This record gives sequence, structure tokens and C-alpha cells, in this order.
Amino acid sequence: MRSIWNGSISFGLVSIPVKLMNATENHSISFRQIHLSDGGRIRYRKVCELDEEEVPASETVKAYEDADGTVIPVTDEDLASLPLPTARTIEIEGFVPASAVDPLQLDSAYYLSANGVPAAKPYALLREALRRSGKVAVAKYALRGRERLGMLRVVGDVIAMHGLLWPDEIRAPEGVAPDSDVKVRDAELDLADALMNTLGDADPETLHDDYREAVEELVAAKAAGEPVTEEEAGEPEGKVIDLMAALESSVRAAQESKGDTGSGKDADVHPIEGRAPRSGAGRSGARKGTARRSAGKKAAQETAPKKTPAKKAAAKKPAEKAAAKKSTAKKSTAKKAASGTRKRSSA
Repeated sequence: MRSIWNGSISFGLVSIPVKLMNATENHSISFRQIHLSDGGRIRYRKVCELDEEEVPASETVKAYEDADGTVIPVTDEDLASLPLPTARTIEIEGFVPASAVDPLQLDSAYYLSANGVPAAKPYALLREALRRSGKVAVAKYALRGRERLGMLRVVGDVIAMHGLLWPDEIRAPEGVAPDSDVKVRDAELDLADALMNTLGDADPETLHDDYREAVEELVAAKAAGEPVTEEEAGEPEGKVIDLMAALESSVRAAQESKGDTGSGKDADVHPIEGRAPRSGAGRSGARKGTARRSAGKKAAQETAPKKTPAKKAAAKKPAEKAAAKKSTAKKSTAKKAASGTRKRSSA
């Protein structure tokens, strides 16, 4: 890694020569501005607003504009003459627990490397002292024309330094918090805890920049002359009306995504007293509707008029009618014969 600053760490009377290197790098895709019609690069030139002529870098200097509009030139020689002890020294002011540093103050991150063989021993001494104490060092240093605040801590076998914002550079969160009369119920907190437990830990190593990958694919497709496919935008999410229902659905969705449906190991969702679960309410309503339809059908069958036998008799065929007449004639003849026999017997 290339060093961006050379100096030393002032640790009491101990001086540790070090090199400062960037600990992070930017992977964002950079774009250029071009003239759309011919593809020519768009460049910016420094032009004096008085004579409208381009001014070379050798003729430009810094200046401070006063409140009344007065411009006061400040050259590099003026700045170099200032008594700034931290210009080449990282001065340790003291040691505090890491929890005492507000994360809002964290700025850029750097690695400090021992500069030369003689610096190895005092460098290792400071590193092990920080490691054993469990504290971080608060220091002042100067970089890019201004004095800054820094925090030194141990990362593996290296001393890292985080640039810190000065306390007066942190804004107060006035008017940011919601109204103080908002109340959160214990049942809602329980569901929030269940959702947190189901989601589990986040592994930063598995996270990546989806947008940057999409931009790279877009650029590659345009370079190859391929058509660019447009993805349909999702439906905008509405406002959360039922917080409990949203929490319950979130827990179930998280369980399904992790393959824990029905296991209940990570989180259990129980209905809240006095409030029926949304899914159960749907099924219960369906059962009630089915029972009402069944009762109505039965009542309709009971109140429907019964079919009369006359209709069935009218539907008989002619052959059946003839057979019925013959049977009736036979029965009449038998009755007459029996009556004559009774009369003779009586006489």
C-alpha cells in the first residue's frame, strides 16, 4: 500500500516513526460527462470572473471571504508558518474505553505502519499496551491542511487510526425523534424480539453491492450492443396500518425463508389475548359461512312442496293401463261367484 503521510506517533517521550495508509477503498463506478452528439469529454476550466480568462494553477491561491465580502488571500507559505505541532506528529492526548467514542464521530480509516527497523519495537510496545488495556488512544494530527481528531486502536497486529469529527461538528437530533406520547405495548415488543431472533445474525462477508453489479451488467450489455432489459418496478409499499399483523407476517416470512416453518426453534408466534389471529379468523369465517349455506339449503328442502301421486299415475303407459283393467275385471267376477255360493248355502 502507498503511504499518504509520513510522521511519528508521540507517546509521552517515546516517538514512533510511522507511515499513514488508507485502510479503505472506494469501489463505486465512476462516470464521465460527455457531449452526447459526438462523445467528446466535458472538462472544466478555471476562469477569472473579472476578465473571463482561463487562469493556470500556478496563479491561483487560497483566500478567505469575510462576512462583509472582503477577500483575504492566504498562501501556502502563510499556512506553513503556523506553529502546528501536529503537522508531522500524531499526538496522543489520552486513553479511553472504546465505548466512550460515539460512532457518529467516526470518519476515515487508516493503517499505521512502522517506518523503519528502529520503529518496530516501540510500535509493538504501543500495540500490546492498547491490546492489554482494552482501551483506545485519542490523538490529534494534521492532514490536508487542517488539524483533526483521531482514535488509535488495534486491528489484528496493526495499529489502525480512525479520523474523528470534532464534538461541535455533530448535530443535535432536534425534531428528529417521534412524538413522546407514542406507546409501545409489551406484546409488540415480544413480536419484535421474535422477529430479531428469527432473522439472526448478519454476516457482512456475505453482503455485496447489488446496485453496482446491476450498473456493471448494464455497461457490459451496452458495450456489446445487446438490448437493455428493463425490470418492472415493484408496487410501492403502503403505510402499515396493523402493526401486530405486520410483525406476525414478518416473523412467518423470516421462518419460511430460513426453512424453519413449523419448527418454532427461533421464535414462536402466539395470538394476542382479545385479538384473533388474522389467518384463523379467515378460516373461522369460512366455516361459519359453510354452516349458514347448509342450514339454508335444508330449510329450502323442508319448505318445498311435495310432488303429488297424480302426476306419477298420469305418466303410466297405455299397456300398463290395460293390464290394470283386466285385473279389476277378474276381481269383480270372483266376487260375484262367491256371492252366489253364499246365497245357495243359505237356502
